[in-house]
Amino acid sequence: MSLEVAIRAKTFGAAPVLRDVSFQLARGEVLAVLGPSGVGKSTLLRLIAGLDTDYDGRITRAGRLAMVFQEPTLMPWRSARDNLRLTTGVSPAEAEAALDRVGLAGKGALYPGQLSLGQQRRLSLARAYAAKPDILLLDEPFVSLDEALVRDMLALTESVIAEQRPATVFVTHAAQEADQLATRRMHLQPVALRT
Repeated sequence: MSLEVAIRAKTFGAAPVLRDVSFQLARGEVLAVLGPSGVGKSTLLRLIAGLDTDYDGRITRAGRLAMVFQEPTLMPWRSARDNLRLTTGVSPAEAEAALDRVGLAGKGALYPGQLSLGQQRRLSLARAYAAKPDILLLDEPFVSLDEALVRDMLALTESVIAEQRPATVFVTHAAQEADQLATRRMHLQPVALRT
């Protein structure tokens, strides 16, 4: 297994966020995580990524991990090309090919602040895909993209997953996105306070 998750509990102070969340993912599998806002979907990804280690349970990851955050997390002082190269180690030609693949051809010299939010999201996707991860975490990566671009990015993501076969955890509110990408689904529900 590339990823094994067994979270007994995650709280923020006294407020419970996640309880009894368990799954295993092999390479090539895509788990769509759905549920209402505030239920802990993004928190789950942060735990898997190792960005938050304050929880009761166990998470085992094998191999290289890449994450696309809900809001683009780019280095504003570096060009689009350098945002790819510095984090993935790809060559200049590979960086240009990755930018082209997400519709950002010719924009490699621009800085994140010179890109629209949709272009920043695509740059975040390009960076994750260029890393060729064993585990891919996607936190609502298509939010705020127009409908045609969502279709394009879904098709690209489907293609990348087929080529690279990462174990993928994909957080989304859109059932149709889950229908297209997921091999499995998990619905998170709000955790009730224990009295």
